Amino acid sequence: MDILDIQQTASTPSIRFDPATNTLRLVGESYPENSFDFYAPVISWLTASLQQLSELTLDIAITYMNSSSTKCTLDLMDIMEEAYARGVRTAIVWRYDCENPRSYDLAEDFREEVSFPFDIVALGK
Repeated sequence: MDILDIQQTASTPSIRFDPATNTLRLVGESYPENSFDFYAPVISWLTASLQQLSELTLDIAITYMNSSSTKCTLDLMDIMEEAYARGVRTAIVWRYDCENPRSYDLAEDFREEVSFPFDIVALGK
């Protein structure tokens, strides 16, 4: 399995897979010039990896995302939902900024899109 390690920039999150815990972490802000180009390798990696893994947790701590990043995040969740339906143990931990009420609302909106475990926790916890 390929290791996924994308460095954070001012407009893109760091995206790293930890094979010890089967956790894919997205941390930072997400408003790249072209979200679809930025997330394409992540989507490809996730699709391929979920053919090999028996479990995966997506740990998201995105403090801001634009609308096209939101769409790409939904695409990631769709891939995880399909894997969940095949028996892969999938889960999401969404870390929200407790000083931004919209951040929690966004997490709630995403949670409604999936049937697998989805925890919402305040950043720093």
